[in-house]
Amino acid sequence: MATPTINQGGSTPTSVLGLQPYPLTDTRFLNNISAKGDDGGSAADNDLHENLPPPATAVDALQQWNTPRINMWRVFATFFTFAMMGMNDAAYGALIPYVRNPIYATSCSFLPFECKITSDFVPNRQLETYYKLTYTVVSLIFLSPFVGFTLASLCNDLIHMKFGQRGISILGPSCHVIVYVVLAVHPPYPVLVVVFVAAGFGNGLMDAAWCAWIGNMASANRVSGFLQACYSLGATLSPLIATAMVTKAQLPWYYFYYLMTGGAVIELSTCTWAFWHKTGAEYRLENPRESGSKGGRTREALGNKITWLCAIFLLGYVGAEVALGGWIVTFMLRIRSATPFSSGISVVGFWAGMTVGRVLLGFVTERFGERFSVAIYLLISMCLELIFWLVPQFVVSAIAVALLGFFLGPLFPAAIVVSTKLLPKHLHVSAIGFAAAFGGGGGAIAPFGVGAIAQAKGVQVLQPIILALLVVISGLWFTFPRIRKQDRRVEGEERFFTSVLRRFKNMI
Repeated sequence: MATPTINQGGSTPTSVLGLQPYPLTDTRFLNNISAKGDDGGSAADNDLHENLPPPATAVDALQQWNTPRINMWRVFATFFTFAMMGMNDAAYGALIPYVRNPIYATSCSFLPFECKITSDFVPNRQLETYYKLTYTVVSLIFLSPFVGFTLASLCNDLIHMKFGQRGISILGPSCHVIVYVVLAVHPPYPVLVVVFVAAGFGNGLMDAAWCAWIGNMASANRVSGFLQACYSLGATLSPLIATAMVTKAQLPWYYFYYLMTGGAVIELSTCTWAFWHKTGAEYRLENPRESGSKGGRTREALGNKITWLCAIFLLGYVGAEVALGGWIVTFMLRIRSATPFSSGISVVGFWAGMTVGRVLLGFVTERFGERFSVAIYLLISMCLELIFWLVPQFVVSAIAVALLGFFLGPLFPAAIVVSTKLLPKHLHVSAIGFAAAFGGGGGAIAPFGVGAIAQAKGVQVLQPIILALLVVISGLWFTFPRIRKQDRRVEGEERFFTSVLRRFKNMI
């Protein structure tokens, strides 16, 4: 490629531009333009060119889900991953009634709690499968993934810097494969508790990586809504399949994890292929640190108040979501006197409502803005929770919990999108990784707390705990800073009221 010269008044060349094939949206393009005369040029001239600020109207070009073409396959891989994560998380609640009841003769005297395991399969007692456990002990399977999430939040940025998204796409699904193989061989219950740490680690890596990546795309609310809807879809199918296998096909609970093992192998294959070229070098190139940043990115993210606001909000939200999804079956069985199959269908309704809500309300959120939309969703959710609690009829409870899932669904993607708008790009993975891990704490602590209190007071304590969590996160939502005007066209509520006034004016 020939190097063009700039002549002034027909004289000898005084300036040569060294052209680099950088995209126009990359600010490094400005830094690689240097002015060099025949005598090498002055340092002042070089500094002038290297320090030119971007235009006031300049914006970063956002990736699109279908451009370049490989992004379509990457987005598909992340969608499938989130479906697997949803199946993983929702299976706990559907299987709890069949994991904790007694029918066995061979005792495990080495365990610190009451547990009996049988070596004989009893065909006519398959609803009362493997372990004899209290609510408190069985709730440990909700608590152990939090350890894995916490480890993932500490390692996430390091893995991205060293191995890029390729490393995440291999490590995360590999954790799933290992966990499901172990569960499929139905080991003693303490092994289940330990192995779910690996499940939490894999989920934590992929949750932060794919949420940050998609949250920074064009039309982020819509694409993130579909991403989270895939999680909910997996959570919808999981209890339906697990309940049918146990109650209708009369299979042991651990047969469900044969299916999960096959899905995890597909997940590993698709993610590795789609993200193979997203190396650590490319990640560092796409996410340069801002000038003046000191220390590690995780430490910098922890020093930003947006990280903590998002983390505490997700702590309450995920706690409410997972506690509901995890204890609906038991609540319907014990308090609403439903049949085992009907109870399993009720939790399917909750996750199905969440799936549809994340798809449809993602468009509503983008239309009216995150701040206004989420406030309305939370208000409706609290009303539905009161109906679920106070109306003692199974059909009403099942409908209320399905609608509750519908309006709770878009809260998680909306919080992620708001955080990516408020945080510097180089902090997205670290901040969202920490927030997701902190939220995972809610997904562990709240269901565990419900189980521990239910052991003494009964499973009806689920309802006041969920309502209290919704009230807390409603107040917390309004502590998020408003998004700057240049980051959005018009604030959502402004667009809403403007639209209402315009229509009212046309009517009169």
